[in-house]
Amino acid sequence: MSAAPHIPVLLDEVIAGLAIQPGEVHVDGTFGAGGYTRAILAKGARVYAFDRDPDAIAEGEALVEEAKGQLSLVPERFSRMFEALAERGVGAVDGVTLDIGVSSMQLDRADRGFSFQADGPLDMRMEQEGETAADFVNGADEAAIADVLYHFGEEPRSRRVARAIVAARPITRTGELANVVRKALGHKPHDKKDPATRTFQAIRIHLNRELGELEDGLQAAERVLKPGGRLAVVTFHSLEDRLVKRFLRERSGATPQGSRHLPEASKERQMPTFDRVAKPARAGESEVARNPRARSATLRVAHRTAAAPKGGAA
Repeated sequence: MSAAPHIPVLLDEVIAGLAIQPGEVHVDGTFGAGGYTRAILAKGARVYAFDRDPDAIAEGEALVEEAKGQLSLVPERFSRMFEALAERGVGAVDGVTLDIGVSSMQLDRADRGFSFQADGPLDMRMEQEGETAADFVNGADEAAIADVLYHFGEEPRSRRVARAIVAARPITRTGELANVVRKALGHKPHDKKDPATRTFQAIRIHLNRELGELEDGLQAAERVLKPGGRLAVVTFHSLEDRLVKRFLRERSGATPQGSRHLPEASKERQMPTFDRVAKPARAGESEVARNPRARSATLRVAHRTAAAPKGGAA
């Protein structure tokens, strides 16, 4: 396969965790530029690659040709993998990989409006339809903006930023929004982290329902993985990682089951649907030097048991 245009994070660790065997069927839930898919194909697996971004699907067609029948691109959110695979006659699969958040190809293109590194229209829509970031910052009330910044960006001064955004409206460009936030919070050129980072993250997560998609996607993966199947999830900030950690703790039976001081909520215990939950993996210094985006990445891997998914059989 040809080289990927962007560097997939923790690639060696993801592939090792998936333990791919020739002839297996795998899902890449976040195709992006195809980095993980290429590596999975190289191991001899059949891949169904999902992406909600029309650009990713269109640009992945060349890889479909290279893969000679071993790759199918699915223009869907990964939260719908159970239904989408069923529509294609696919039942259980051997592995699911999820690389959560915005892709490098989205960040690097100013016209998509995800980043303030280069000025562009304030967009941020992964599916390129629906409400834009400009629609949100110009139409939402101050309290709603502050809530989004606080809950999805963990911005401690969310009210101050929201007040500044409302006062500066209309805002239509990424550079404009970044400057409004910097002015509200104070910004020195030598600061290690740009104060606009949390605001951009929060608005993007809100517009694309990213945390809800992750929760739904983990449950979908639980439904499509066969006994012994492997789940590999790469996250990039604490909000995402906490969701994955909590899901795997609950599904592996590691959540405390009650005591005489804290009785169990139910007499019926759910049989663990995942086991062999690996310790989280993070990028080493050499990878971070090659790919700075890897600095904040966390990989969690778990194996599917034979127990029925929570809520009953698929």
